[in-house]
Amino acid sequence: MRVRLTLFGMAVFLCLVPMLVAQDAAKADPKHYSVVSENDQVRILRVHYGAHEKSVMHSHPNLVAIFLTDGKMRFTFPGGKTEDSTVKAGQAVFVPAVTHLPEGTGDKDFEIILVELKGKAGAAKTAAAKPAAKTENK
Repeated sequence: MRVRLTLFGMAVFLCLVPMLVAQDAAKADPKHYSVVSENDQVRILRVHYGAHEKSVMHSHPNLVAIFLTDGKMRFTFPGGKTEDSTVKAGQAVFVPAVTHLPEGTGDKDFEIILVELKGKAGAAKTAAAKPAAKTENK
């Protein structure tokens, strides 16, 4: 019984590790995320992924994403679920607070401006929210 309980505890721990280590995108992945501006209400990030580049698991508060280029991305969420998205340049979407691992799946570079909301507007209601530019589930 003790071994079974230990194995169950380890399984639960391994499922929670991505959420525990998820952190701020600009700190976790400075190769792809850079802070353009910040004040007490918003933080603006410029995001650049080369073709087929992959990030690390990280989190965002509620945000607005403005796509500067057409792009294809795959998002992996804690627990392993994935979601593919295709977006068009000029598209802007609200994205609820999220923890994810993005990956560029297109053959071209991909650029986004993220406006992360602070305070009550940025409060995370759910850490596993989906990106708003959804096209396919897996």
